[in-house]
Amino acid sequence: MKASAPIQMSTTELKNTAMRMRQRLVTTSANAKIPHLGSCLSCVEILVALYCHELRIDPEEPEDRNRDRFLLSKGHSAPILFQVLAECGFFHLKDLEAFGKAGSVFHEHPPKPGYIPGIEAATGSLGHGLPMALGMALAARIQKRPTRCYALLSDGECNEGSIWEAAMLAAAQKVDTITAIIDYNKWQATGRSQEIMALDPLAGKWEAFGWHAQEIDGHNFEAIKAALDIARAEEKRPSVIVAHTVKGKGVSFMEDDNNWHYRTPNTDELEAALRELEFE
Repeated sequence: MKASAPIQMSTTELKNTAMRMRQRLVTTSANAKIPHLGSCLSCVEILVALYCHELRIDPEEPEDRNRDRFLLSKGHSAPILFQVLAECGFFHLKDLEAFGKAGSVFHEHPPKPGYIPGIEAATGSLGHGLPMALGMALAARIQKRPTRCYALLSDGECNEGSIWEAAMLAAAQKVDTITAIIDYNKWQATGRSQEIMALDPLAGKWEAFGWHAQEIDGHNFEAIKAALDIARAEEKRPSVIVAHTVKGKGVSFMEDDNNWHYRTPNTDELEAALRELEFE
């Protein structure tokens, strides 16, 4: 069985999809009182580009053994992943009306596989997504499957030793079917990422660990698509894309404000955000 080729959208279609995601995301956050809105807004373009340009995965057959694998290692951004999966047809958009409610499978972090189509692993305990993606890539190699594996990390997550253990193993084993993408929004839970741990030069650190590294604007669809194309063509080295992003991107009063790691919009803030997120 061959996994489906990704949807191919124009840049305009990708931008329109991202706008819909932001509109629904801020509304859902306000209604459900679920935080991490800033962290979700910073990776909208990355997730839209992955699911609408890169990933070979069929929502009609989400368990296809040859499918590509995507792991949201920064599991606190699950609300935007749910929106993108619904947009791509993995489940009905109406299902997300249960988001945040007691007993719902749609909550602050992804549940374990089997509860929501398209979810490969329960994540949220940071540092685990990349090692799991690497294990899946190695398994696919052994089984001679065409699967490629992707993991979206936060910059604060790169404080975790398990990330660098996986980075060393991937390079040692020359796993060129894995791509890590870092949502480099310069914040983590309690402060500026660089002030808490010396991350910079982040791309240089990955290169020193034997990875092919790229730095891009993580809100520019053309840059994201080009970087993914380059990573796919890389041979005998794992790839990392350091995507420079803005926490809270798209809503002016949320941008680069770490309070939105924990806050949810009140009625007036929701209305103001939606006014900014209108289509031109």
